[in-house]
Amino acid sequence: MSLPENPLPTPVPEPASAAQAPLAGAAVAAVPGWVTRGPWLAVGAVLLVAICVASLALVWTTHQRLRVLEQELVRRQQTSQDQSTEARLLARQAHDAAADATAKLALIEGRVAESALQRTQVEELIQSLSRSRDENVLADVEAALRVAQQQSAITGSPEPLVAVLRQADERLARYNQPRLERVRRAVAKDLDRVRAVSVADVPTLSIKLDEAVRLVDDLPMLAVPDRRMATKESAASPARAASASVPSAGEWIGRAQGIWQQVSADIWAEARSLVRVTRIDRPEAMLLAPEQAYFLRENLKLRLLNARLALLSRQFDQAQSDLAVAQSALERYFDRNSRRVTATTELLRQVAGQARQVGLPRPDETLAALAAAAAGR
Repeated sequence: MSLPENPLPTPVPEPASAAQAPLAGAAVAAVPGWVTRGPWLAVGAVLLVAICVASLALVWTTHQRLRVLEQELVRRQQTSQDQSTEARLLARQAHDAAADATAKLALIEGRVAESALQRTQVEELIQSLSRSRDENVLADVEAALRVAQQQSAITGSPEPLVAVLRQADERLARYNQPRLERVRRAVAKDLDRVRAVSVADVPTLSIKLDEAVRLVDDLPMLAVPDRRMATKESAASPARAASASVPSAGEWIGRAQGIWQQVSADIWAEARSLVRVTRIDRPEAMLLAPEQAYFLRENLKLRLLNARLALLSRQFDQAQSDLAVAQSALERYFDRNSRRVTATTELLRQVAGQARQVGLPRPDETLAALAAAAAGR
């Protein structure tokens, strides 16, 4: 791009008059200075245009570069989003795979544990099958002895232990093994010791207490005298059939004497029933009111029934306490000269003497012999 060297038209001088001659001379003198500044202005304009063009080129280049950068950023952002989405998908797949692997691992561990348990059971079964017949017999006898010992401790009776020891002796005798002879001797010793123990026969004692309870209602008390006559004489009928002959005077006198003796005996028996002389060591027994006798008998029955329940539950101390109270009541309020009171007191004494706690012997010698035989000694 170029500019014209003289863009302004050159003025054409006009003829002037004499009056205007000085002004024209002045104008002509000023023209060369303006004309001389024209090239510099052209150069400045050229430079300005060049700078503008360069600026425009620089702006256009910068714009193009910014556009390229923006496109690159958009492309990279899209790529990053795609990679992030793919990474999330891969992470989710990895998480699902890890969960599946954990579940499979738990299932495998459960199956391994089940297999280990089955293996242990199979080993125990093989071991039990591989044991000899003697070892099985010893193990069975020991288990039966321990169960019988527990039953004897619960029931307080040696019968379970005696039965198991007898069965063990018979079973060992059938095998007839030399190594089992020591066990048989130990079983025989323990069987003799258990049989020698005297244990309270609870059913028999309960029957005796029931009999005592039944007799309580018929026991005579000191405060209620027995008005029945000690002896009763059967009176013959005074009227006899008249004989055909008239009785003599001696017969009349004998009849009168017999009637008199009978009447006197009846009077003496009635007098003896009205007056009673009894030795009472405890006066409070006679002060017992008749209406309180019923409650005394019922309380005595309750004591005996409590003693029976205590015997059935193997609480011998409580049974002894109740029996002692019942015996004390019999001695204090009832007539000890009566056969019924004596029989009831004897029953209670027998029950109290037999209702004792006895420790059952333990079959320790047999268990020790079984352990030694199982160890092969």
